[in-house]
Amino acid sequence: MSNRERLIHRVCLATVLLVIITAAAQAVQAADGGQAKFRRISTQYIAALGDPKSTSGNGAQLWGLWPVDPGPRGVKLNRYDSLKGAGGVAPARWMFDEADWWLEEHGLIMEQPTVPLPPGKYVVTGARKVTAVLTIHPADGHGDRRWELDRGATLYDVTHLACRSARYTPSTAGSSCSPANAKQTAFPVAPGGAMPPVEGCAKQDYAVLIVIGVGVEN
Repeated sequence: MSNRERLIHRVCLATVLLVIITAAAQAVQAADGGQAKFRRISTQYIAALGDPKSTSGNGAQLWGLWPVDPGPRGVKLNRYDSLKGAGGVAPARWMFDEADWWLEEHGLIMEQPTVPLPPGKYVVTGARKVTAVLTIHPADGHGDRRWELDRGATLYDVTHLACRSARYTPSTAGSSCSPANAKQTAFPVAPGGAMPPVEGCAKQDYAVLIVIGVGVEN
């Protein structure tokens, strides 16, 4: 997909999301039966882990948030040498970590999301048929954060399949886990597909949720 095609896709997606959140803000009910209050925000993205068939679970302390779309801020794999030459500072001014880095579906090196995802309520969607409220609970005494979706929505329902993301770290202590080892021919990744392995790296695939609103206190 060319840069122009990706831009057109994102513009179309943004238009669809504006319609979705308008309807969602009118329909979402608070757990106590009252009307929940939500504030529309510029589109954000959550990196989530969990069983795609689940409506709730633990481990949200491992989830992350991209406050802005990381795709346009990414660096192409064939520009990795330039990124290294700049001391790891990307053109968008984020810092690359050679021991902990991310790729997206077009083979762009992404900035890391902010981890952990703050507790609260998020209006999330996969830009398909389902919009739901995601609740991230505060950490318990063991540091675990529980998550849950309302309306019986599953994690798969609110996953944006076209957005793929994975975190790469050294597979063993001292091993070389470098974007230079990534096969550029493995991209783009098909919607819903697994991100490709990279030699010397352990890989963790994350689901990507689109955030179109956040809960506000009454």
